[in-house]
Amino acid sequence: MAIEKKNILNRLYLLAGGVFLFAIAITYKIIDIQFVKGDYYKQKAEKLTVRDFEIKANRGNVYTADGSLLATSMSKFDIRMDAVTVTDENFEENIKGLSQALSKMLGKSAGHYENYIRKGRKSKNRYLFITRNLSYNEYLKVKAFPIFNLGIYKGGFIAEQRTVREHPIGKVAERAVGYDDYRGKVGIEGNFYKFLRGKNGKRLKQRIAKGQWKPLNDNNEIEPIDGKDIITTLDLDIQDFAHHALLAQLEKFEAEHGTVVVMEVKTGEIKAISNLGRNKEGNYYERLNYAVGESHEPGSTFKLMSMMVALEDKVIDTSTVIDTGDGTYKVYNRTVRDSHRGGYGKISVGRVFELSSNVGVVKIIEKHYGKNPQKFIEALNNMEIGHKLNLPIKGEGIPTLPNPNDKNNWYGTSLAWMTHGYGVSMTPLQTLTFYNAVANNGEMVKPRFIKEIRMQNKVVETFDKVVINPKICSQETIDKVRGLMKNVVKNGTATNIYNKNYELAGKTGTCQTEYWT
Repeated sequence: MAIEKKNILNRLYLLAGGVFLFAIAITYKIIDIQFVKGDYYKQKAEKLTVRDFEIKANRGNVYTADGSLLATSMSKFDIRMDAVTVTDENFEENIKGLSQALSKMLGKSAGHYENYIRKGRKSKNRYLFITRNLSYNEYLKVKAFPIFNLGIYKGGFIAEQRTVREHPIGKVAERAVGYDDYRGKVGIEGNFYKFLRGKNGKRLKQRIAKGQWKPLNDNNEIEPIDGKDIITTLDLDIQDFAHHALLAQLEKFEAEHGTVVVMEVKTGEIKAISNLGRNKEGNYYERLNYAVGESHEPGSTFKLMSMMVALEDKVIDTSTVIDTGDGTYKVYNRTVRDSHRGGYGKISVGRVFELSSNVGVVKIIEKHYGKNPQKFIEALNNMEIGHKLNLPIKGEGIPTLPNPNDKNNWYGTSLAWMTHGYGVSMTPLQTLTFYNAVANNGEMVKPRFIKEIRMQNKVVETFDKVVINPKICSQETIDKVRGLMKNVVKNGTATNIYNKNYELAGKTGTCQTEYWT
């Protein structure tokens, strides 16, 4: 009996000792958590229940020079429903009213929406899709529908807001305006994103029931700074006219793509730019920025450059007579041909330009530069031909100008063919910049898309005229070629656009594909 009592006491002592040690361990852990690692666990707990939420800054707007809105940010709302949280009484009492309201706004039958929502409730769907891309006013209407007007917890109403970029004037100048999103950085939006984006802010929120978060303070921890507005050089009226004029010509000739650019002579401001390409269905849309990015053979528009070199070197005058013969001219094993069968015979340099005679231009340049083609190339370079414009918009096409020193890419026929725009390459905007210099008395200015940057209607940065070359050639040469271009419209290949009420000047340009076959 005494032995048995002793065993019981030993067990009690062991148990008491174990409890004591356990208490010591707990006390140690409490002290460790509270004082040694207190800050660590406090921070860990706060991360689970309190965190910073990013507040998106409002992106700046893009405007035309006359203040019309080209691009702006707008809120769009996607609507979903927690079909479980609504009580049976509220659900049955209001489901028909909700379905009818959805039907009236979204188009499908009331029966469709009732069956859809009942099915979602039966499957305990707490994130049932209703509709997307609602405007703010549409969101307010849906929020007031039966059931939804009970709010998040009683009505299961879930609204998800996001910001999208909108172009109020539609597809006009869409490619030039561009974008800055998952597709990349394109156009004004993409290349001036540092101004437009602004800086995001932060707000501290605490986790509450059902995964919801509420702000801890009335104020943000870091206030967002809105993006700046960009004022472009575009004129909405000119842009609209240019866009539809280009579209009409593309449809008339069933062309694959085309571009039109309107540039102010003195300043280089781009007043309109439209780039339209055809899709598989035959419809035209702003596909690529051909004006900036597509470098191709300029064809007969290059004859102006060739003529200016010869006139500047005074190896010819506008009255110099050139024998174009029967309209063909052999250069090694290839033949240069005029579009007019039988040729023009003996005509002046001025008439060569007016009629766009390939044979005439080739004979002029071959005679005076055939033995020293490098002199012709250097003269073109001095007029900025073959140089990039270094535009602020990325993707500028690279101009190419063959050089006699490059033996791998210079042939006996190279000089002859480049005189009328073959074997060389320029973008439409590079060609326009040269022609604009002629109109601007020889001063070549850089094309300009942006006038200024504004912040809350205050100008913070301006973009002034940039002169590429103050004088590409003598005034004498400028005056002569301007006269030649006026005669192209009056007596030459562009008489179809002649108007006695306006003085027009220009040069027609066509380019034959696969001319080497």
